[in-house]
Amino acid sequence: MTAVAAVFDTLLDRTIAPGYTRLGFRWRRRHWLADDPQPDAMHGRSALVTGANSGIGKAIAAGLAGLGGTVLLAVRDRARGEQACTEIRAAHPGADVAVTVCDVSDPQSVTACADELADRLTRLDVLIHNAGLLPPERTETAEGHELTLAVHVLGPLLLTERLAPLLGAADAARVILMSSGGMYSQPLAVDDPEYRHGRYQGAIAYARTKRMQVALTPLLAEHYAPQGIAFHSMHPGWADTPGVVTSLPLFHRITGPLLRSPEEGADTAVWLAATATTLPSGQFWHDRRVRPEHYLRRTHFGPGDRDRLWRFCRGAAGLDVD
Repeated sequence: MTAVAAVFDTLLDRTIAPGYTRLGFRWRRRHWLADDPQPDAMHGRSALVTGANSGIGKAIAAGLAGLGGTVLLAVRDRARGEQACTEIRAAHPGADVAVTVCDVSDPQSVTACADELADRLTRLDVLIHNAGLLPPERTETAEGHELTLAVHVLGPLLLTERLAPLLGAADAARVILMSSGGMYSQPLAVDDPEYRHGRYQGAIAYARTKRMQVALTPLLAEHYAPQGIAFHSMHPGWADTPGVVTSLPLFHRITGPLLRSPEEGADTAVWLAATATTLPSGQFWHDRRVRPEHYLRRTHFGPGDRDRLWRFCRGAAGLDVD
């Protein structure tokens, strides 16, 4: 990308709407290498994608399968996962895709999924935490955790830890967290991570926990660096998915003509997983470039807050806090 193009790219990013829509994606795509990733970039490599039965998750799984990877779809509903597998195989004949059941909000389901994979695989090259939800009202899991926190933060922490031996057995494994541009609107809720205070709003709960994912990414990168595991968080822009239609109907009606396809939303996750380029671990990405963690001064936080959140979330997930 030329210097002028880089400046324009940054302008698109800071003005939000143009850069997050399909217009931003299609302009930026013109500046990417045509052969990155290579057509067989995932050959001989394996990937697990959570929430992969529809939308961006399914598009990520299809993209990795199309690059020759062995792809496991981690879903709550096996029947819907099998349907997604059938559709991916139809689009990519011979694709090596399969289903594993995993309810990311349920520690027992997460542990059972990790145990199953330990029996099936000798290593795992890529783990993509894509599962997400935007609930209309505050809901707690059986363990007493607010649902978006459990799905977007606690479950991914636990699943990563349980799969760390498989990831560590791979050559330069990569873990990718699917965040959201909505996180830019929220500070780090370190004093109320369970959203127990104030009027609960699903969109805010979603954005708060997506902010947490981005905040924890550098600490995850540091924690797992000795095992050779890299971490990346990213956001997909504004994509037209079933989740957006259901959870944000007004937003969908207003922005519909400009929304990205699921494949366009999935692009950066596929690229982070499959590119041959060695990427810096612990960064936040959008459209194949590192992006800032903050747009607004009021969302900034210090390293002490990040560490407090790390310790709380590790403990809430049932993991050692040190």
